[in-house]
Amino acid sequence: MKKHITSVFLIVFLLAFSIFIYRENSSKEILSVITPTKLGVDINGDKVISNDEIICVDNIESFSLEPSDIFLKTYTEKFKINEIDIIDLGYLAQEFAQKELLTKKIKLDFTPKVSSECTFANIKINDNDYASILGNSGFGIKNGSIANQEKFSKNLEKSRKLNLVVLNHNSNKYHTLECKYGKMAHDKILLPFKQIPKDAKPCQYCRHDIKTKHKKSESIYNIPNIQAPEIKFSDGNVTLYYTDFTKHLKPDNKCQTNECKAFINLVKNSHERIDIAIYGYDEIPEITQALTNAKSRGVKIRFVYDEAHDPLKTFYKDNNIIKELAQSSMSDKNITASKSNMLMHNKFVIFDNSIVFTGSMNFSKTGFSGYDENNTLIIHSKEVAEYYEKEFEQMLNGKFHKDKLKHSTTNRFQIGNTTLEIYFSPQDKSSNRIIQLINSSTKYIYVPAFLITHEKITQALISAHKKGVDVKIIIDANSTTTQNTRHNSLRESGIHLKTENYAGKLHSKTMIIDDKYIIMGSMNFSNSGENKNDENMVVVTNTAFAKNYAEFFRYLWQMIPDKYLKFNAHPESFDSIGSCSDGVDNNFNGKIDMMDTGCLK
Repeated sequence: MKKHITSVFLIVFLLAFSIFIYRENSSKEILSVITPTKLGVDINGDKVISNDEIICVDNIESFSLEPSDIFLKTYTEKFKINEIDIIDLGYLAQEFAQKELLTKKIKLDFTPKVSSECTFANIKINDNDYASILGNSGFGIKNGSIANQEKFSKNLEKSRKLNLVVLNHNSNKYHTLECKYGKMAHDKILLPFKQIPKDAKPCQYCRHDIKTKHKKSESIYNIPNIQAPEIKFSDGNVTLYYTDFTKHLKPDNKCQTNECKAFINLVKNSHERIDIAIYGYDEIPEITQALTNAKSRGVKIRFVYDEAHDPLKTFYKDNNIIKELAQSSMSDKNITASKSNMLMHNKFVIFDNSIVFTGSMNFSKTGFSGYDENNTLIIHSKEVAEYYEKEFEQMLNGKFHKDKLKHSTTNRFQIGNTTLEIYFSPQDKSSNRIIQLINSSTKYIYVPAFLITHEKITQALISAHKKGVDVKIIIDANSTTTQNTRHNSLRESGIHLKTENYAGKLHSKTMIIDDKYIIMGSMNFSNSGENKNDENMVVVTNTAFAKNYAEFFRYLWQMIPDKYLKFNAHPESFDSIGSCSDGVDNNFNGKIDMMDTGCLK
């Protein structure tokens, strides 16, 4: 009898397990919401949407940002609303659909209906019919009628307070929705008036209409007149720069930012030696010329950089330019295969063994143009330079990653009113100091960081929040899909965390703590950053520096809409301002701008 019971139990267990595996394998992930009823679904599991993976939801219509002429003609008359109402409702419908669908697992039931644009299907989320969910939201239209009239009325009232405008990225001008020049723009985004970039100009053709239409909205939303703070701060021999990526929506190879000009000036004033330890080089002609001139006047250039075993996988392709100028160079290519996933991720340069240029900024078009959000520290100190030289020499002699030796001398330096602590990965286990500073906080912790995946740092931030510390975090839009990302855990703990919504990357790796400390450098807050890669991290102790950076963080916080406290901006879509016209593959899927489904009209 017991054998029979055991056999039955095993059969039931195996059957249940088989059903579970089947359901998991049959579930598909939505990667993009083109409209509330037109979706990019990862059917083949390669995380890239092809033309045959565009799915239209059957048996329901919806308001959308770009309704067809037939939709407009039919429903303006039927629902007694105008074209602007329909587009405003489409904006809210798009937000609703993204919240309901993005990155969710769904089941597809394909229908016989066909179209040149998409394949039709019924969609279920957790066994709930999406068409019914959309209908009940007040945005769905079923058989020519509003599926939920009560919610539709509330949506219409809310939509009329949006005051949408058309922002043309190419001209950096904004237009009313009715403006013929706004309609003609190819590279455009619809957004609420209060989210217009501060440097955008009104269209002269519809300027009067914009002023009249949005006079009321300013009082409703109490739109702040945000003045960007200074992006350079100095205290004698230590100077801090940070870039404002809300003002640079396209990268270029011109040397116009403060950081690039400062670097060129350091090269021009070098006399003996320039030691360069960078992740890689994406050519900036002025930098190349300055280094060429330095070499011609007898300055010795040495170069350490990251290089993959497979040349096609080396991220930056212009390393040979500096390599040919250098008297000696070394990459981490020849490390053992077991360490091949480790990076030489530093970004520091030492001039004449007396000045250090370091921070989060890569030596690239996206870095030096100010397109990415970064910070840079220039330190005039022979003692600090000598400390960095010890690290550089190890790598130049072929010791990278875990093969390096920990420095035996002090890592703490006093330069005027500023104290600097220098940490190198992977030897120094930098998280110990980070967590110590987090635990000591009593007022605030501001974190503008590319990503947060380090579990112990995450738990320290959560603990600080629970004891009453004001913790605010901004991470890059790409990082919500990073393996081991902790953004959900941080939000669920009650911490305010926003994803940025601009074209460039929020690339800094920074914490500002209690008007006292700044943590910055090349090291991401990740296990790889601490325990695998070659990195450098600096702890700056100086009240004036910390207050200045805190002011800049608050400015960035205001420049990002509060809706991204809950929703994740998508890096190449109309969520992220400028990302559909910047010529950059923002989400690393091999598609740029309008070739990416996130930017489809």
